[in-house]
Amino acid sequence: MREGLRVGIGCDSHPLISGRRLVLGGVEIPYDKGLSGWSDADVAIHAIIDALCGAADLGDIGALFPSQKPEYENISSLVLLSKTGELLTAKGLTIANIDVTIIAKNPKLSSFIPEMRRRIGQALGTDSTRVTIKATTTNGLGFIGRGEGIAAQAVALIWRERTLEG
Repeated sequence: MREGLRVGIGCDSHPLISGRRLVLGGVEIPYDKGLSGWSDADVAIHAIIDALCGAADLGDIGALFPSQKPEYENISSLVLLSKTGELLTAKGLTIANIDVTIIAKNPKLSSFIPEMRRRIGQALGTDSTRVTIKATTTNGLGFIGRGEGIAAQAVALIWRERTLEG
């Protein structure tokens, strides 16, 4: 029996800069700019981590993986996501689903979404069908519409299986 349904929301944004590779949803995207940040600055994964942390009462990504710590410099956010998944498992929690929206003017992301879903599911040890990803623009509005950055929002639903003893 499922009980203890919990939901969490996460969001992240980073500026685009020259000289960095662009990584979104754990996939390197061919583009002339990348996201600025201490890790690989993958806003989609960071939003997922925050959503999972919120749902599981784990604080936030900054509490789990503080910036400026040498071990996290340029680290793949998929590694951080995998560690977050391990924390959920240790608490007896299961991911029901994750829904992500990436907000970017460019590049076009639709062809990369299936691989993003696969890598996120793999990092979390769950089926990729539990992960949905969409991409949208801001129709030219704000820093995203000017092509200065990329943002992502995520929602995660988790649950705990009740044992027969419980």
